Amino acid sequence: MSPLDISLADLIARLDEELPAANELTRISEARLRAQTMSDLGDQLVDHYVSQARQAGASWSEIGDAIGVSKQAAQQRHTPAAFERFTNLNRHGIVLAQEAARTHRHDAIGTDHLLLGLLGEPRGLAYEVLVAKAGSEQAVRDAIEAAMPPAGKKPARGGHIPFRPEGKQAIDHARQAAADLGHDWVGTEHMLLGLIRTEEGPAAQILHSLGFTPEELQEMVKAAITARLAARAKP
Repeated sequence: MSPLDISLADLIARLDEELPAANELTRISEARLRAQTMSDLGDQLVDHYVSQARQAGASWSEIGDAIGVSKQAAQQRHTPAAFERFTNLNRHGIVLAQEAARTHRHDAIGTDHLLLGLLGEPRGLAYEVLVAKAGSEQAVRDAIEAAMPPAGKKPARGGHIPFRPEGKQAIDHARQAAADLGHDWVGTEHMLLGLIRTEEGPAAQILHSLGFTPEELQEMVKAAITARLAARAKP
């Protein structure tokens, strides 16, 4: 049994089940996309425990030894920077945004991909707020897909896909939204606020088409956070 209780046979069976009519070349492309996503999630898994080790007082030399790299390599690879204080759910949403860009053969991650990533994380508050307003996940997904540019002709690059300028701006706005609400974390709900504040990005227009305004969305997010915190406080 593997550490994740999943085998190669499981992965093959799931891909074959989800793409029954695909030919072998299409399945190769899909397998590559899924392998990259698992690699990205693996990086996040290591980052999570590196962060815990640092909080517990471990040195970069000790962390490097645990990973099997030099102190300098460990520090460069795992020092929190762009996504510091982002929750695991929000980081997963960004991984899904990258996968969406790659699936659509787009060479950069925009706000539309980030919105699609939030929709792919049903445990997040952003998903809860989006579906509550639109009535269903499919309604949100249809609105995003309708606004996305056509798929590219060439496969997206391997490895990490860069952000478009408005994608970077949305991430900055997400941090600011968290600060405005006095939160020390940046969750999917803050990313959603960041997207609607990035007016030049397509996600803001998509959210407006679904009936959101920045002011209403802020109040919905605050109410959702309050409700979830209250639920956690119940014995």
